[in-house]
Amino acid sequence: MEKNGENIRLRSDGPAKERSLWQEAWRRFKKNRMAMAGLYFILFLVLASVATTAVDVATNGDFYNRNVIKQSLRLRLQKPSLRHPFGLDEFGRDMLLRMLWGTRYSLFMGTLAILFSSLVGGALGAVAGYYGKALDNVLMRFMDILLAIPSMLLAIAIVAALGTSLTNVLIAIGVAYVPVFARTVRASVLMVKEQEFIEAARSIGCNDFTIIFQYIVPNSLAPTIVQVTLGIAGAILSIAGLSFLGLGIQPPTPEWGAMLSNARTYIRDAWHITIIPGMGIMLTILALNLMGDGLRDALDPRLKN
Repeated sequence: MEKNGENIRLRSDGPAKERSLWQEAWRRFKKNRMAMAGLYFILFLVLASVATTAVDVATNGDFYNRNVIKQSLRLRLQKPSLRHPFGLDEFGRDMLLRMLWGTRYSLFMGTLAILFSSLVGGALGAVAGYYGKALDNVLMRFMDILLAIPSMLLAIAIVAALGTSLTNVLIAIGVAYVPVFARTVRASVLMVKEQEFIEAARSIGCNDFTIIFQYIVPNSLAPTIVQVTLGIAGAILSIAGLSFLGLGIQPPTPEWGAMLSNARTYIRDAWHITIIPGMGIMLTILALNLMGDGLRDALDPRLKN
């Protein structure tokens, strides 16, 4: 604005409100279009799964019995159409509804397994990083042993020993990813525990439990959150792999890996029943990895500007 030949800068009545760390991270995350696309896709899957569950509850399970698992061999292997956008599978079941219903097993089971891994592995990593010395050596050498075994192979061994059930699959995937979170949290704790505010907490008489879980862990969350997002993608792939091998969720329950395994026999005659579950797994993992990359950039203070 100009007045009497002089430039006058308009100012607000008070100082600009400072953003918190998480508000600033969210602002940077929103600028990443690929990360937001991944977030929107995951939100769509969550909403679709919640909607199908709500409809099934409202119909007392009739929706699941009539539309998801009911067979119609007369219509088997029909190609995609307006009535059935994803076509029908080898038993004449609607692929779209089975894909939506299978979201709860692939996405939510992966999330639950990784939450278990992050809690157990995070606690072990925080304790090892804070106390160090002999305790750190014992815990980290045990984590090294688990890391030496491929996560998929370890999950197969656990499921084979415990049996094929939903709970056992969750335990197998959760245990397989514990070392990853233990290592991640330990590295963060080693950096944070030397900060001045930790010394201040010790000086006022805070016990070790309070220092670890009230001061150190909250300040070590950024890399853990990124690892959770990437871990869910890996867990979904592991769950699909177990189901593909027949060690995961059993038919007729619709799970993407099991659907892919059952459809491989018909890959030449009905391409859609193999392509669609595979695309569902691929796009979900891609969306989660895009979110993970976006979170990593948003939570990195070196990229603040």
